[in-house]
Amino acid sequence: MTRHIAVLMGGWSAEREVSLVTGAACANALKSAGFVVTSIDVQRDMGSLLTRLYPKPDIVFNALHGRYGEDGCVQGLLDIVGIPYTHSGLLASALAMDKPMAKSLFAAAGIPVAEHVIVSSDEARAVDVMERPYVVKPLNEGSSVGVHIVRRSDNTPLFEESGWPYGERVMVEKFIDGRELTVAVMGDKPVAVTEITTGRTFYDYDAKYADGGSVHVVPAEIDSDVYNETMRLALIAHRALGCRGVSRADLRYDGENLYMLEVNTQPGMTPTSLVPEQAAHIGMSFEELVTWMIGHAEYDL
Repeated sequence: MTRHIAVLMGGWSAEREVSLVTGAACANALKSAGFVVTSIDVQRDMGSLLTRLYPKPDIVFNALHGRYGEDGCVQGLLDIVGIPYTHSGLLASALAMDKPMAKSLFAAAGIPVAEHVIVSSDEARAVDVMERPYVVKPLNEGSSVGVHIVRRSDNTPLFEESGWPYGERVMVEKFIDGRELTVAVMGDKPVAVTEITTGRTFYDYDAKYADGGSVHVVPAEIDSDVYNETMRLALIAHRALGCRGVSRADLRYDGENLYMLEVNTQPGMTPTSLVPEQAAHIGMSFEELVTWMIGHAEYDL
């Protein structure tokens, strides 16, 4: 029987534009796979969203990125109304988006993480709270939104005059110089390791989504023992957070050690995204990937 899928996309986070591209790509693939698809550009009016979710779709494909769509908020709403949805549930989504909490769970599971401190945005602007180089990050944004690398020779202001728009506190984290690696996990199986290189200062928002902003090498050309350990750590992180469906772990390799940076519970599904590339590497088409995600949709009772 043909199933009705509602694709949630857009939203009002800093990642709205990327979500619209992800949602359109997934909706088109689901239509090609034979599903009846309704695309919903999610606005801040939850009453309107609930209205558009009736009559109930069989499943929601959550293509939202960033706050409210990726941090457990929409997941909680879908749990209440009893509609299965793709990706992780409320708790795993909230934990993964909260960078300090996620790092605590990774460390408890034996996964190496970079040293960090949490300080006010005013303090981060005024003084070096750890030895340079270090990274300044929002506590709960994705896609490298708001991320700054402070190097030894930097003498420019950390933030614009308008200030820091991502909350009163920031994470200041030791910068791990090395190779950028990422692993998709599907269900309970790591897929592959991709190495990401970019001509930019680091793998920032533009490098992720602009044409030519980065180069993805899959499988990563690293020692087989390092490759396997990267896969192992990604799976442990997926389990430590309680993720389900598809997640993507981002790591750094400094030539000796691997460090977990974060886990994305709503990884990008744009034409330049990493998860579809890894799926293709193991012989899975984009249409097959989104169909697999629909088949693993759940909600928390």
